[in-house]
Amino acid sequence: MTLQSVLIANRGEIAVRIARAAADHGLRSVAVYSDADANALHTRVASEAYRLPGTTPADTYMNIPAIIEIALRAQVDAVHPGYGFLAENAQFATAVTEAGLTWIGPSADVIETLGNKVKAREIAVSVGAPLAPGSDGPVEHWEDAHAFAHAHGLPIAIKAAYGGGGRGLKIVHELADIEDAFVAAGRESRAAFGRDECFVEKFLVKPRHVEAQVLADTHGNTVVVGLRDCSLQRRNQKLVEESPAPFLTSVQEEMIRQASVAICESVGYEGAGTAEFLVADDGTISFLEVNTRLQVEHPVTEMTTGVDLVGEQFRIADGLPLSFADDVQDGTLPQNGHAIEFRLNAEDVAAGYVPCPGTVTRFEAPTGPGVRVDSGVTTGSTVPGVYDSMMAKLIVHGSTRAQAISRARQAFRELVIEGVATVAPFHQTVLEHPDFVDDFAVHTTWIEQDFANDFEHSQIYADHSAKQPLKRFGIELDGKRVELGIPAQLLSQVAAATPHTDGTREPTDTSADTANSENSVTSPYAGTFVTWKVTDGEKVHKGQTIAVIEAMKMESNIVAPVAGTVECEPLSAGDEITAGTTVARIT
Repeated sequence: MTLQSVLIANRGEIAVRIARAAADHGLRSVAVYSDADANALHTRVASEAYRLPGTTPADTYMNIPAIIEIALRAQVDAVHPGYGFLAENAQFATAVTEAGLTWIGPSADVIETLGNKVKAREIAVSVGAPLAPGSDGPVEHWEDAHAFAHAHGLPIAIKAAYGGGGRGLKIVHELADIEDAFVAAGRESRAAFGRDECFVEKFLVKPRHVEAQVLADTHGNTVVVGLRDCSLQRRNQKLVEESPAPFLTSVQEEMIRQASVAICESVGYEGAGTAEFLVADDGTISFLEVNTRLQVEHPVTEMTTGVDLVGEQFRIADGLPLSFADDVQDGTLPQNGHAIEFRLNAEDVAAGYVPCPGTVTRFEAPTGPGVRVDSGVTTGSTVPGVYDSMMAKLIVHGSTRAQAISRARQAFRELVIEGVATVAPFHQTVLEHPDFVDDFAVHTTWIEQDFANDFEHSQIYADHSAKQPLKRFGIELDGKRVELGIPAQLLSQVAAATPHTDGTREPTDTSADTANSENSVTSPYAGTFVTWKVTDGEKVHKGQTIAVIEAMKMESNIVAPVAGTVECEPLSAGDEITAGTTVARIT
């Protein structure tokens, strides 16, 4: 068949990227959106856009029946899941194909097989891929993880069997922390992926994160398009990625390529995927996982190879061979220069990379040779607190790594983002750091262990302004009833600005918890309350974790500012809290 239209089951910058690729290939694109994204850029870039019911991720971008219903109503040929949400959900892939639509990705069986980290590890063993010691399967109880640590030593990694993107992954350096880490890994995975099974493996000290971009068509071509380094991470979430992966030996590169192809071919892989590995400081290589989808960092591979990875996904789904198959030499593609990607997340680096949702009051992207910006926001866009914190990506390309770094420095001097705190100060600092620029001494925990965080606080603690509900009204246009959604805040502002008949105006609600006592334990940002780590009346020390909250798909700790006796507010799991909310007091 020949694809003519595609529904994009995602949001933000990746939905924009897919819509633009669809236009390049002559495809009609259909976007979906939640109320929080009613005016998002991806709804305007796509050919059409349809509203998803509900407010939470589960109700919207992870609502399989609703997405399928829209796909059928919009009469599309195919569904592209992007990354995150349902991108690696075998149930969703099955639902798409059962609805008579083309799934742009590997089959549901392959997703199920490789999405299970235990099964993926077994496959890696069968093809001779390099591996670190690990449990034979999911461990049932934290005590099993404790026993593994006794047998193999610390540190260990507790990983959700169905996790990904750093969620459901906990690194443990002390035996006493294993129980809490095991519970937290399962909880994060259950919230993000609906499954909480975990396995355990030996954690490599100061490893690099290296991955292979794989494309496989239906004509027998399985190719590693390029290698990437993704070692600069915080909380197991990538911040900087580059291609080709620097400072690897030719032997290491070949080992990663061969293992990646062997794993994918063994399961009959079709589509785009990424095989991920850890490379320890002693040169040891260990297979990590296969992500059965497009990666956030795919642009650096595109910049160094000239291959449109999203376009190739369309070709593969349409039954066509890889467009560059004739250019492959000894299983690889020629590389052109060096590319680096910087994720532009709405996070306050000075406060420990806490999420900072809100409204982007000014967005000016840099331009120039070798500069690319993939963005899901513009000036006036809202960054909802309920979704991932990434707003955009800055990608630079140069003939050498040194030139790419130089161009990145200039690009950040030109970049302007106002209204929300961002990680741009980190990127500007790391571009001057010798560990990154000179000898590449960075590793996956470099930010937490070796990087001196002396950033000034942004003083931006935006609330869930994007989560405000839309007020809906039935109106008539040309004799046809349509539903109009208007942000509640806008209506409130209009009401406040409209004089009453007596000349007065509605009072402005300025109520907020402005508790600023040093004894108050407050939330640095808006989010969802997860759990207490203390009991009411308990003696605590300064810096002790009081509670755990979640925002933008990440859990964070709220700690005691002083020592004393804690008095907990009546908060329970699932409660929504605003920025600055007092969760406890210490006397």
